[in-house]
Amino acid sequence: MRGIYTPVTDIRRKVFTEVARMAYEVNEMSDYAKLMHELPYKIIPGEERSLRSSIFLERAIISERIRLAMGLSLRPLDESVPATEGLEQSVSADKYYEPPLINVIKFACNRCPEKIIKVTSMCQGCLAHPCQEVCPKHAISFRNGKSHIDQSLCIKCGRCVNACPYGAIVKSERPCAAACGMGAIHSDEYGRAAIDYDKCVSCGMCLVNCPFGAIVDKGQIFQLVQSIKRGDKVIAIVAPAFINQFPGMTPSKLKAAMRKLGFADVEEVAIGADLCTIDEAHDFLEEVPAKHPFMGTSCCPAWSVMAKKLFPEYADCISMTMTPMVLTARLLKKDHPDARICFVGPCSAKKLEASRRSVRSEVDFVLTFEELMGLFEAKAVDFAALPDNPEDSFNSASADGRGFAVSGGVAQAVVNAIKKIDPDREVKVASAQGLSDCRKMMMMAKAGKYNGYLLEGMACPGGCIAGAGTLADPAKSAAMLNKYKTEAPMKNSTETPYKDSISLLKY
Repeated sequence: MRGIYTPVTDIRRKVFTEVARMAYEVNEMSDYAKLMHELPYKIIPGEERSLRSSIFLERAIISERIRLAMGLSLRPLDESVPATEGLEQSVSADKYYEPPLINVIKFACNRCPEKIIKVTSMCQGCLAHPCQEVCPKHAISFRNGKSHIDQSLCIKCGRCVNACPYGAIVKSERPCAAACGMGAIHSDEYGRAAIDYDKCVSCGMCLVNCPFGAIVDKGQIFQLVQSIKRGDKVIAIVAPAFINQFPGMTPSKLKAAMRKLGFADVEEVAIGADLCTIDEAHDFLEEVPAKHPFMGTSCCPAWSVMAKKLFPEYADCISMTMTPMVLTARLLKKDHPDARICFVGPCSAKKLEASRRSVRSEVDFVLTFEELMGLFEAKAVDFAALPDNPEDSFNSASADGRGFAVSGGVAQAVVNAIKKIDPDREVKVASAQGLSDCRKMMMMAKAGKYNGYLLEGMACPGGCIAGAGTLADPAKSAAMLNKYKTEAPMKNSTETPYKDSISLLKY
């Protein structure tokens, strides 16, 4: 469903907009409480249902979405808790959301069936019956001239699906579970989706693949605006995946737009990507194969957490280099120690990364592009009317640093840097996108198939341009990003004017 504007998308963005508008326009606690009760009626007006079984259910779900967007927790289903529970603590520029980050609104869940293979009415009862012949468990028989699958014997291998010449056998799985490369989603006792947080790495793929909008991540829109309103110097650092996310938005217009929201300044995270590239290039040259059989890149937090969780014996093989987000934040705080840093990007997992104790002092807020669009709409920012001043363009990052936003871009940047540092060194690369394929890549590495390799993992299929917090079609974003790379003042990350800062930023 990526790149398709659906009713679920519309609801999500309306919630972000109204929460942002409330944060900007309201100052009194009593007014916040009043609006929290009124917003579900504004977002879902009228008396007739339009999306679910009743308008009351629709508004109840909106109420929970509002709480989560404000960084509050879901309310329990088995006791009476007001919609404003925890509001007083949330109206603070210094409050961070409490775990878990990714949440299932239980009464919004459709109770989709778990993985099942079934025969449809398209079955022709053919004489060859290849489905029956390929079934390793003899789960398929013929009844009334049609194929029948004994679910107690079926192991969901899918061989019959591929063998049927009519496409009459289908494999069905709840979309959120199918999108989860960690196997973290299962059914609770009522058949509703439940998340195993010991497995979850907060990639957010479940929340953008749930057709019922039942899975939602928490946000910091509310706290960010409180910080801006009290006069903090808030600097936004924007991931290079911003290209194509906002209609008609150029890099220089983005700076003008962010100032209208109250940000003091804006910088691109590709600067930190350049520093990350150089550091990983040196690590690879020094450690592979002398200390480690291979090295995995570090920039995608969901991928690196997955690798360390599932393959703890190879945790040291994942680069310890700080991510571009952290390096950019540290670079800015070195020159602006009193500033607060807001990372703006495509990624839910960055919220989890920023919540770590070692990162909280560097990154104060994390917004997705969807959440940022909510702020733009709340402040009625007209992109077409913004000045397109060339002096506001980003001009401090390389093409390779900007390329981090697409799958394969991180590894390519590191390889290009290694060629500059040691032209004779050959670097073999393996990359994977989507956590399921990332797991397979690590299994191959564990088996010794990737000794001497640089491994790049991206939790989101397509890379950051397809992250859970993006607004645009990933394919078009990739094309636009390639054009943006050609406009960079430098090609290789080793040309960055900030390379001498790496040693200072690491400690």
